[in-house]
Amino acid sequence: MKTTIDIPDEELEEVIRHTHAQTKRDAVVTAISDFNRRKRLEKLAEQLGTFDNVMSLEELMRLREIG
Repeated sequence: MKTTIDIPDEELEEVIRHTHAQTKRDAVVTAISDFNRRKRLEKLAEQLGTFDNVMSLEELMRLREIG
């Protein structure tokens, strides 16, 4: 999708430095992808405490010894 946006030069230069991108486009795509990945992980982390029947490490190790 083609979009025209005004990104402050300092911010874009910093993103390019952090991502080691060769082009402005690569830097922006990398930053957007990273942002989306972090948001997905954030949602997953919110669910971590909601599971009731999670196997403990000890139970897992016992099952592995049997098999």
